[in-house]
Amino acid sequence: MASTEVMTINMGPQHPSTHGVLQLVLELDGETVVKATPHIGFLHRGIEKLAEHRTYHQILPLTDRLDYLAPMHNNLGYMLAVEKLLGIEDQIPERAQVVRVLLAELTRIKSHLVWIACHALDIGAMTVFIYAFREREHIMNIYEKISGARMTSNYFRVGGLSADLPDGLEQEIRTFVDSMPGHIDTYEGLLTGNKIWQKRIQNVGVISGEDAIDLGVSGPSLRGSGVDWDLRRDNPYSGYENYDFQVCVDDGCDTWARYKIRLLEMRESCKIIYQALDKLKPGPILADCPKVCLPPKKDVVDSIEGLIHHFKIITEGFKPEKGEVYVGVENPKGEVGFYLNSDGGPRPYRMKIRPASFINLQALPKMVEGSMIADVVAVIGTLDIVLGEIDR
Repeated sequence: MASTEVMTINMGPQHPSTHGVLQLVLELDGETVVKATPHIGFLHRGIEKLAEHRTYHQILPLTDRLDYLAPMHNNLGYMLAVEKLLGIEDQIPERAQVVRVLLAELTRIKSHLVWIACHALDIGAMTVFIYAFREREHIMNIYEKISGARMTSNYFRVGGLSADLPDGLEQEIRTFVDSMPGHIDTYEGLLTGNKIWQKRIQNVGVISGEDAIDLGVSGPSLRGSGVDWDLRRDNPYSGYENYDFQVCVDDGCDTWARYKIRLLEMRESCKIIYQALDKLKPGPILADCPKVCLPPKKDVVDSIEGLIHHFKIITEGFKPEKGEVYVGVENPKGEVGFYLNSDGGPRPYRMKIRPASFINLQALPKMVEGSMIADVVAVIGTLDIVLGEIDR
């Protein structure tokens, strides 16, 4: 009787296929994965510890660097947590709330564009990569116009926004969203009916809804296992309860189901953006809370009072009352949450981040064990992980 020997190999850390500095230790029986063990920590940044030595305003740029493909969502989650800690969540102006939703949904599209581009490229479909990055470029141009940065945009502020939208940007966003459904049709035309694509992702990376819940999976990876859960609807924030949109769910439980869900989510984001543009009315973009909100740049430049006000908040910070809060938002990859603990000082006593990519990565061994080694690449892509968020 022939005997077989399990072979242990290292997969990664390199960016192609492992989507960053992720190392997988695979135990293989031939080409079948017997066991998969993710190893992280190569990119460790210590953001949660750094936050203990910075004022609440100074922490904001650190959140951009978590999931750097969805910086607006990280900013939004953190801002909402700070505002809840301060007790000013009901004082955010309507225009600021609408702009936050508008940019969050643009960011969702941008993140999903990178997902479909890289996921397809990992499996060998290069054309989609070029097309999806073309559309992403339009959103990054919008980022640059509102914040001056194309990738790690820093636009949201405690109490509202850093500045109002530039003139003409609303029409530019509307024009982009008008074209987006046609682009999604193109991606589907290249992939959905493609027999090679179907064979590579159908019945691959299967995880039941029960197992996904047990492992803490969230976002499209959870909804692709038939679990109807979305924080925008089920625990709404920033006025999402006032928008009409469909939570996309598929009970296929495989990579194919998650692929379909993200395409549908981009279409739903377009519908939300249209509604946000229609809701945009002139008005203030910052709450009337001078002790915590930075003054407008014009006041900082034109008046000594504004300059002093700005200087005091930036250098000394504000001091929330003692307490603790948690706020979660629906990032493109799943639930991203911020826990803040205040001891009454200008810096958080403790900040803890619940990153979607880190939690979702726990499901990887469950999804790949028993599959072929080639399926590992498809499953990493379907989880849509970002190592900046995992090694926070």
